[in-house]
Amino acid sequence: MATLTPRAGRRCHNALNPFHATVYFSPDLDKEFAGIGIDDPRAVYFAGRAAAMGAVGPGVIAAAFYNFNYELLARHVPAVWRVASPETVLDARLRAADATLRRVLGEEVVASDEMAEAARLALRAAEACTRNARPLYAAHADLPVPEQPHLAYWHAATLLREHRGDGHLTALLSAGLDPVEALVSHTATGKGMSPRWLLATRGWQRTDWDAAAERLRERGLLDGAGEPTEAGTALRADLEEHTDRLDAAPYEHLGADGVERLTELGRGFLITATGAGAFPADLIGKG
Repeated sequence: MATLTPRAGRRCHNALNPFHATVYFSPDLDKEFAGIGIDDPRAVYFAGRAAAMGAVGPGVIAAAFYNFNYELLARHVPAVWRVASPETVLDARLRAADATLRRVLGEEVVASDEMAEAARLALRAAEACTRNARPLYAAHADLPVPEQPHLAYWHAATLLREHRGDGHLTALLSAGLDPVEALVSHTATGKGMSPRWLLATRGWQRTDWDAAAERLRERGLLDGAGEPTEAGTALRADLEEHTDRLDAAPYEHLGADGVERLTELGRGFLITATGAGAFPADLIGKG
């Protein structure tokens, strides 16, 4: 079996992760959740992503999501489970994923041989994911695999996304970055979500953001202009390398050829979805 090239797993993840996330920016999700009585955008996200764990409280979600304000979570959870059970939420989320993928990819792509191939490859990679210390992955791994290939691919992308994400939290803890510091340092690289989006969705105030930035400056990770220092850039690089090591198993299991092909297919689907307006234009950036 050919050896994986450096960062091959990360590149594959970078094609799969946004594909999974299309549903959370989709009007189809809002429509489906409104139909089950959940119409607050924040409650939609919290319930939609956490439902696989069951009717958990805000503390569990704060631990699993890492960078959300507990007080914001507590305003919506566990109340949301009295509106709709986790099972009802999961059914609505899958319907939204179906509608979203058909809309942003088109029926021809959804029914294509390439989609079926991508589903097989992604599910094969997910066979090597591990549950230990990975609550969001483990919860989703207990869900049944949808029969339709496009939904099976979305499900597998979810598994691989949450597996890497759970491992990334371990890396953040090891690096000594608290929830807001993690957000600020990522955004400072130019690759993270914009502060406007993060402050609107994570429940933090501008004062929290500014205080976190000051702590990072005191550690020598940001300069006076809020840009990463050499040490800050090295820390973020180390974080991703640490995450790569924790997330290596699925891609090693799939093998170099399979990873290359899954990345190629995933990028193609992602380009199509992005061109169809799957993501807000101002989602990424420092502003």
